[in-house]
Amino acid sequence: MEMNIRHLEVFHAVMTNGTASRAAEVLRISQPAVSKGIQELERILGFDLFHRVKGRMLPTAEGQLFFREVEGSFSGLIHLRSAAARIRDFGSGEIRVASLSALSTNVMPKALRAFRARHPNVAITFQARMSSIVKDLVAGGQFDVGLAADEIDVTGVEARPFARYRVAIALPAGHPLEARHTIEPSDLDGQNFIALSPEDTTRREADIIFAEQGIKPKMVLETPYSTTICAMVQAGLGVGMVNPMTAEPYVGNGLSLRPFAAAVHFRTLMLLPPNRRPSRIVSDFIEELLKHSQFEP
Repeated sequence: MEMNIRHLEVFHAVMTNGTASRAAEVLRISQPAVSKGIQELERILGFDLFHRVKGRMLPTAEGQLFFREVEGSFSGLIHLRSAAARIRDFGSGEIRVASLSALSTNVMPKALRAFRARHPNVAITFQARMSSIVKDLVAGGQFDVGLAADEIDVTGVEARPFARYRVAIALPAGHPLEARHTIEPSDLDGQNFIALSPEDTTRREADIIFAEQGIKPKMVLETPYSTTICAMVQAGLGVGMVNPMTAEPYVGNGLSLRPFAAAVHFRTLMLLPPNRRPSRIVSDFIEELLKHSQFEP
C-alpha cells in the first residue's frame, strides 16, 4: 500500500481537530474509517503518529514533525483548490503583482483600480516587498509583474525602465529649512539626516555630491524605505531624501516637501518573468501601470 492524499487528509483532520470523532465529522466519514486511515498511514510510514491513551490520540514526537511537513503540502493544495475555484467562478484566472514599498501606496493602487474597472472578475494577489524579494518572486514565476528599485541584480528576469522621480527633501513641520523654496546640498550640512540604505543608487548619487562639496549630514538612521523616512521625519527625528510620490500622504500632516537643487533621482524597473509572453490580462495590467509611470528631469 502507498501513501495517498486521503491518508494525509485524515491525519491532518485529526491533528487540527484534536480527536478522531471530530475529524470524522469534518470529513463526513465514520470514526472507524478515521482510525483505519491513521493505522494504514502508520504502517506505510514505519512509525507511530499517535499514542493511544484511554481512548485519546496524543501525537508522538514523530507525528508532530510529520505534521509540519503535511501542513506545508496542504497549503499548496489549498492554493490549488482556490485557484481552481477562481478559474471556475471568474473564468479569467488571476494576476499576481509585487512592488517595492515606495510605489505600493500610490502608483500601484491607481493602476489596480483602473485594471479592476476593466476586469472586475479577475482575482488579484498583491504584495509590497523589498526590491530584491520582488525580483526573486518574479524570477521564480510566482508573480506576473513586479516593480523594483534599479539597484537590484536583474539576472533571471526581464527588466524594463518604469519610472524616474526626482528626489525631494522631507522636513518636519516647523523646521528652519521650511523657509527655503529649494534645498541646496549645502543646506543639509550638519542636519540630522534620515538616510537610505548604502546600497541604494539614490543614496550613492547623493553621497557623491556630498563628498565633492564637503557636506556632512549627521546620520540619525538608515532604512531602505522612503515610507519609513517619511514617518521618521514626521516624528521630528531629522530631514531626509524621499520619493515625492511616497511622501504625498504625509504632506501637511507634520511633514513638508521642498525641491532638491541637485539632480538626484529614484529609478524603478518593471520586472517580468523571463521567456514568457504575458497573458492578455497581464498585458492589460501592464498597460495601466505604464499610464502611471513618470520620468522627471
